[in-house]
Amino acid sequence: MSNKVKKIKHEGMESLVTAVIVCDKDLIINYINPSTETLFEVSAKQAVNNNISVFFEDTNNFFKKILQKVDEQKNSYKEHEYFLQTHQKKTICVSLTVTALIDSSDEFIIEFIQMDQQLKVAREERMFIQQQANTELLRNLAHEVRNPLGGLRGAAQLLEQELGEESLKEYTQIIINEADRLQNLMNRMLTPHQMPVYKKTNIHEILERVRSLILSEFSSDMSFIRDYDVSLPEFIVDREKLIQAILNIARNGAQAMKLNNQDSMQLSFITRAERQIVFRKKKHATAIRIDIIDNGPGIKNELIDKIFFPLVTGNENGSGLGLSLAQNLISLHQGMIDCHSVPGKTVFSIILPIENNLTSTKEKK
Repeated sequence: MSNKVKKIKHEGMESLVTAVIVCDKDLIINYINPSTETLFEVSAKQAVNNNISVFFEDTNNFFKKILQKVDEQKNSYKEHEYFLQTHQKKTICVSLTVTALIDSSDEFIIEFIQMDQQLKVAREERMFIQQQANTELLRNLAHEVRNPLGGLRGAAQLLEQELGEESLKEYTQIIINEADRLQNLMNRMLTPHQMPVYKKTNIHEILERVRSLILSEFSSDMSFIRDYDVSLPEFIVDREKLIQAILNIARNGAQAMKLNNQDSMQLSFITRAERQIVFRKKKHATAIRIDIIDNGPGIKNELIDKIFFPLVTGNENGSGLGLSLAQNLISLHQGMIDCHSVPGKTVFSIILPIENNLTSTKEKK
């Protein structure tokens, strides 16, 4: 088969998030896709025209038997939770499928799905569904509360005008102040539903803005570590919404440290490029990773899987909306947030694709 024909046949596999190897019955590799290069840390140039043993140790007999079985039975073969030992001394647990390539009597497709990758995709999907439900809940709740809240505040103002005793006005002021506080809370709930303004922005300008806001609030106690990859390109985002999302996360960490009465409060902002990364069921050639790290007490185990739910908080003075709103705002940018926490180190990782289908607001006019 000519190289041109092979290229056409394999084009559809380039964008697959699963690792794919095309080989002949002697296990000589004809093609691998980019996901295979990432999973097994072997380039296509190193692999093509070589035996499949270029990836694994002591697996030739296993794959030969599978190919023979697929060829004889004219049916695909599946193996769940199979452990592979790579030449980089890494053990990988995969689910693999072997299928004869259509229109070819001498080529087979071996597809690998890394098991922890499957779990990650499933977790992301659950979080995405939950986030959509959270967004709808917050929106409905905010709309339902705003109107009676305005009436309550107005009635308290009218009552205050009728009161003769100054001491009684203290109670109406409490009603008015609490109504204002709840109004601000409702406005925060509706923030993600305001029309976004997308512009080309440098991520470090956003982080520096957040840093200045955090320092103004915790100036005497907070130390900052900045570890920026200055080669990261500009990308299209809603600057104000992204500032709000990162500020919510950073402030959450700062407040946790302050409540813990720590002598040393430290926040770190780290940026890196992530290549060939899969999230939200899509493979991205390049993404920006932002790690926001604090040295606070950590998040309790019983809360770690719920921290992005609305009204869930480990801070008795918190509203439980900051992280939920942050997740909504990051989702507007087709990104995701993950969290890992142990006492003394909590890491919130934000992943944002550099190439997205967001269009600059100026370009739309």
